[in-house]
Amino acid sequence: QVQLVESGGGLVHPGGSLRLSCAASGSSFSMYAMGWYRQVPGKQRELVARITLGNTNYADSVKGRLTISEDNAKNTVYLQMNSLKPEDTAVYYCNGVVYYSGRHEYWGQGTQVTVSS
Repeated sequence: QVQLVESGGGLVHPGGSLRLSCAASGSSFSMYAMGWYRQVPGKQRELVARITLGNTNYADSVKGRLTISEDNAKNTVYLQMNSLKPEDTAVYYCNGVVYYSGRHEYWGQGTQVTVSS
């Protein structure tokens, strides 16, 4: 069973930075894709950034401010968040997809990011 463990959330002032980490464990296979989603109360979970076989894609609202990267040796994906805005406030979830006998998708427990003065 794959486990995704997030860390790095917290409270930051507008314009500040945070770095989220997500470590994957329990899989004998390499992750096909890993990414970050976020959700605020009353809204659907939305894609923030994803890296799939080394290729990245971002939500338009975060382009130029948030950067996703990975360390394959550590099975870890990062989200560097710069120039944060109050509207970035959300619970951020790590997501991972692995293929073995079909497609399997996993989620982390979520980490709160609050951008407020």
